[in-house]
Amino acid sequence: MAILVVGSVAFDNIETPHGAVKDCLGGAATHFSLAASYFTSVRVIAVVGKDFTAEHEAIFTRRGIDTRGIERSEGLSFHWTGSYSGNMDEAKTLGTDLNVFETFEPKIPDAYKDSEYLFLANIDPVLQSRVRSQMSNVRMVCGDTMNYWIADHSANLAKVLRELDVLLINDGEARMLAGERNLVLAAEKVLGMGPKTLVVKHGEYGATAFFSDRSFPGVGKALRPFRAPALPLAEVVDPTGAGDSFAGGFYGYLASQAELTPAVLRTAMFYGGVMGSFAVERFGTERLQNVSREEIDERFKLFLEISHLEHAGV
Repeated sequence: MAILVVGSVAFDNIETPHGAVKDCLGGAATHFSLAASYFTSVRVIAVVGKDFTAEHEAIFTRRGIDTRGIERSEGLSFHWTGSYSGNMDEAKTLGTDLNVFETFEPKIPDAYKDSEYLFLANIDPVLQSRVRSQMSNVRMVCGDTMNYWIADHSANLAKVLRELDVLLINDGEARMLAGERNLVLAAEKVLGMGPKTLVVKHGEYGATAFFSDRSFPGVGKALRPFRAPALPLAEVVDPTGAGDSFAGGFYGYLASQAELTPAVLRTAMFYGGVMGSFAVERFGTERLQNVSREEIDERFKLFLEISHLEHAGV
């Protein structure tokens, strides 16, 4: 079933202890759509400038991603410059040039309006709300946000939260949104703001899903939180797209299933980790462009192995 994703397609300048790249294809919608494309069909709404070439578009279309919703505009695409040091757990932003993204007004092609799943990537909550209002018949809505929108656009963000089936943010953002240091208590507060389910990303430590009594049709009660691990990797080259790739694997798997059940969502958490682990192995989207189904299945098995506990009888 098709996912419609609305977000950024950008170019990144990235420096890590493993090297540096300039003008590599990035952006939330890019990483998300590439990761999700291994599970289901994906349609993208974004805006790019004249520096976005046919070669860049081919990165999407080779994966079967529908790019008719990518608007071409005069000017330059969104550019981000950042660096990582030490254990690379946090990016240092050195420059942000919004360019054509500054005046982005998402336009939904008629061919996209039958999409059954909607992903609102990290953009202005006002734009997220506009897209959501035009896609009232979707089966599920998943959204992302960041500290900037939480701090300075809380009223608009609150409207978005009430429309979400799943909110997918990191642990720092969850604490900030709730105004609560304890993550369990923070999750309770965030779920009270509207999302049916909250998925909290912990970077190299995995992710945790928190549930409400509205998370699953027919269940009628809040299940206990579920924690999925991250895969220990010998080398992380570039963590820039890890979170968006996690979201793509997670939501792509959900959209590929006939119904939402606790088992399906827990499995989706693992597939999110699988795609995030591939993303960090190379700069930009290089690894996500060239993953085989066999590699995905093998890595999923690794996730099952590292999280499996034989009952010790004690």
